[in-house]
Amino acid sequence: MIECLNLEVTADQIAPDAPLYGEGLGLDSIDVLEVALVVSKRYGLQLRTDSADNQHIFSSLRSLSDYIAVQRTR
Repeated sequence: MIECLNLEVTADQIAPDAPLYGEGLGLDSIDVLEVALVVSKRYGLQLRTDSADNQHIFSSLRSLSDYIAVQRTR
């Protein structure tokens, strides 16, 4: 995530349960689309933009990593 978004933080500066939007990491919808694309390519996941689960999946780094761990094909 840090690499694909060129964030100026280190991995240890990102709290696993902090929100990815707004106050937490401060991502916007374009950032989340970029993350979804990288996740899809790297882990073989199909993330749909119209999924009702997206708000939960991208709510924090922990929820995203939990989703990847369960769904990954690679």
